[in-house]
Amino acid sequence: MTIDNFWSSFDRIAQIVLSAAIFYLLIVGMVRVSGKRTTGELNNFDWIITVAVGSLAASGILLKNVSTIDAVTAILALALLQYVATRWVQQSDLASRVVKAEPTLLTDRGEFLEDAMEETRISREEILAALRENGCLKLEDANWVVLETNGKLSVIPKCDTTYEEVDSLSDVPAPKHVG
Repeated sequence: MTIDNFWSSFDRIAQIVLSAAIFYLLIVGMVRVSGKRTTGELNNFDWIITVAVGSLAASGILLKNVSTIDAVTAILALALLQYVATRWVQQSDLASRVVKAEPTLLTDRGEFLEDAMEETRISREEILAALRENGCLKLEDANWVVLETNGKLSVIPKCDTTYEEVDSLSDVPAPKHVG
């Protein structure tokens, strides 16, 4: 490490501190305005926006060739686009299908659905871990395991009902033999 890489100047340090404060306030404000969804369970689309905002903030704070105003503008543009996209998804089935992934059924009453597991790249071990987290001792202790749009695995415990009778599975496409 050379001294040039270790220290720039008091002016540069002050600029970094000021930029960091601006981005901190901006991001806290955005989270308050956009609501709990911003920091809750994220679907793929939300996660991408969150990573992009973090990258833009870091660029605006540390990179000399990216002005604070440029990075703030990019973050605000992404926030606006995220707001428009989420409203569009709420109001349009087409938008929902384009933007959001759909949940995937991975097991059915004690049987792994191998095609769905292969398509989603979920292993038996991951499903077994989800069963353990939910207190299921055997695969048969769960009627169904679903890969949700946020990447989590939901376990529906064993009960005496059919797939069609479970309201919470109405948005989960099922193979023809499931019931």
